[in-house]
Amino acid sequence: MGLYGGLDVEDIHARKELEVGQKILDYMGSTELIANLFRISQTEEKLRKDKVQGAESATSVHYNVGKEVRTAIKKIGGTMPEDLPKSEKSIQQIEKEQIERLKVKAKKGKIMLDE
Repeated sequence: MGLYGGLDVEDIHARKELEVGQKILDYMGSTELIANLFRISQTEEKLRKDKVQGAESATSVHYNVGKEVRTAIKKIGGTMPEDLPKSEKSIQQIEKEQIERLKVKAKKGKIMLDE
């Protein structure tokens, strides 16, 4: 909620116009996903470093770190996460397309070892 200006999961779901059963994380673009991953990693680090105990304290840390990430986004003139457009394709759709693309390349003998 800190990263999204107080919006909860249901609010974000509605704001992004996701259908029932669609998961928010599956339809994030790279900017929004990176902001969330940064929030998650920094929260984990703070929880560990500060030896936070209990659900209430951990929830408070999650909220505050999210709020700080939001402040940083605002300070540099970025777009707030809830205002970013949803990805047209889910991560599962993109993964399926990439696998198909690699299969075609493999059949043609044109696959690179780092793909």
